[in-house]
This record gives sequence, structure tokens and C-alpha cells, in this order.
Amino acid sequence: MAANSTPHFHNSGGHTQIKISAHEFQCVGAKPPFDHPHVFLDMGDDHEIVCPYCSTLYVHDTTLAAGETVPANCAFEFEDA
Repeated sequence: MAANSTPHFHNSGGHTQIKISAHEFQCVGAKPPFDHPHVFLDMGDDHEIVCPYCSTLYVHDTTLAAGETVPANCAFEFEDA
């Protein structure tokens, strides 16, 4: 399987808001096996978006590096098979 270049984020901690560096990404909800369908979200010209499945508010933050989140550790990484 090809490497996925779209960043994925999870909200296993139940945070109301997660700051991220990406405008286009996928939300997985909580980590598997408690995840929801992996939904592609695009902020477009906005700087925030709410996931329609888990209601997490994602906020774009230009001060964050790629893959960095606030709160920390909300970037989702696929495990090797």
C-alpha cells in the first residue's frame, strides 16, 4: 500500500478543540477500534472546521510544525502491518 500523504488526527482524549498545522486532513475520531469513518476535511479559506462525526473543532495554527498538535499527541499514525 502506498504511503498516505494526507495527515490524520484523532481525538481519543475527548478534547473540545485541537490545533493543527494542516488545512486539509482526515479525522478518525478516537483511535481504533473506537474510530469513526475516516472523514476528509478541508478548511478552505477558513481557519477552523468541525468534524461532522465527533464534533471536534479543528483550528489551523501557523506556528505549529507539520504533524504537531495542541494538545500534543493527536496526530494519528498508521501501524505497519
